[in-house]
Amino acid sequence: MTALNEYQLAALRTASIDNERPLDALGLARDALGLTGEAGECADLVKKHVGHGHALDKEKAAKELGDTLWYVAVIAARLGYTLETVAQMNVDKLRKRYPEGFSSAASIARVDVAPAETADSVDSKPPSYFFGGDAP
Repeated sequence: MTALNEYQLAALRTASIDNERPLDALGLARDALGLTGEAGECADLVKKHVGHGHALDKEKAAKELGDTLWYVAVIAARLGYTLETVAQMNVDKLRKRYPEGFSSAASIARVDVAPAETADSVDSKPPSYFFGGDAP
């Protein structure tokens, strides 16, 4: 067993999952919203550091990351995956997407998706009602 899977088992001790119904909509929604909430708390620390001049509390950020990891572990279990499997799936996806490693050029010309429209090929101007004009 890997450290990721050991962590997942430890995290599941404090999770509320009905083993008969792991994909219970309310439980899954609660966990997904918890994940975004904890990620938002981490992002808020960075925002205050970058945008407001606060000192970055790295320990608090690490604790928020731990909370996000807890939710990832629980949601993965609800879906029937171990953390090790989820991590490996992500590595495989990234290797396919960036076979030579990440670069801005590789990000623009991704090999794993069809070419997207560029900003020049679509009307990228916001509607006038965003700036006080009449709404449609």
